[in-house]
Amino acid sequence: MKGKTVLITGSTSGIGLGIAEAFGRAGANLVINGFGDKTEIETIRSGLEKTNGVRVIYDDADMSKPSAIEGMMDRAAQAFGGIDVLINNAGIQHVCSVEEFPVDKWDAILAINLSSSFHTIRKAVPAMKARGWGRIINVASAHALVASPFKSAYVAAKHGVMGLTKTVALELAQSGITCNAICPGYVLTPLVLKQIPDTAKARGMTEEQVKRDVLLHAQPTKQFVTVEQVAGTALFLCSNDAASITGTNISVEGGWTAQ
Repeated sequence: MKGKTVLITGSTSGIGLGIAEAFGRAGANLVINGFGDKTEIETIRSGLEKTNGVRVIYDDADMSKPSAIEGMMDRAAQAFGGIDVLINNAGIQHVCSVEEFPVDKWDAILAINLSSSFHTIRKAVPAMKARGWGRIINVASAHALVASPFKSAYVAAKHGVMGLTKTVALELAQSGITCNAICPGYVLTPLVLKQIPDTAKARGMTEEQVKRDVLLHAQPTKQFVTVEQVAGTALFLCSNDAASITGTNISVEGGWTAQ
């Protein structure tokens, strides 16, 4: 990864930050993106830069706005000459029954969890084609493969990401560019922690019951997936050994979808 440029959306915390840390250690220059306290984000940015001896820039583009995404991709290209590895990780969640699901939440989840990946991919591909090499990794979810109740928008968006992944892979199959999805199970990220109270309310359970009987119930290992495991999978997909892996998903979910 030394000398390559990696852009990771939603990378100021959770899985995205873990991926940024892994690629920084591997020698890649980074474009990080996400919301949060500006001082904390600058600490993250400068820490990645100093620790790994790479260049790191932060872009606060709102992943729900196509024009903001285009601006981010243009700024990244100007700074680094193009993106070698694009990792679409940004995501939000809302847990609610379908008949009560707020329309604005539905629209926001589809915009950020699905449409943003289309907008970043279409902007990244021309430079990847010109170089004859590129890696596109969409961080989907086990919910790209199976459904759960009370998550209609999230499940719909993640299934859409899987379809987008396959289509892009076929279009780019002879260009030296691969496109794959990583489908993690439950990782104790801020996104997952935030949905536990909502799930408890929707199901009439305690939060501990949600962790044990809803989240880990789906994973035969009975263990949460770690950020490091997801990041390691992303690094593998960028290796020469993974050059023939495209248009598919790698499930990192403790056996969830084997059932």
